[in-house]
Amino acid sequence: MEDNSIIVLATAKAKNGSEAELEQLTQALVEPTRAEQACIQYDLHISDDKKSFMFYEIWTSKEALDQHIAAPHLQNFLEKTKGILAEPLDVTLWKKIS
Repeated sequence: MEDNSIIVLATAKAKNGSEAELEQLTQALVEPTRAEQACIQYDLHISDDKKSFMFYEIWTSKEALDQHIAAPHLQNFLEKTKGILAEPLDVTLWKKIS
């Protein structure tokens, strides 16, 4: 049976002085995202300097990820982080090969 799951690494880096706000916004994503039916895993990590936040995500399929991206809680996050990110979100998609 083919595994259609998709792994996501998404990193957000806060502007100086916006670290606490970005942490609060990223934390607010965890509960509603984990409640999504197609979410297999959704873990939030913070860097040692407390400026960068990384999500490690596993979704049942690319289509499920697309639905997550369109979800109101994620769209709200994207809107609220426009002025507090030091650089654009870094999002890469991965497939497990072994």
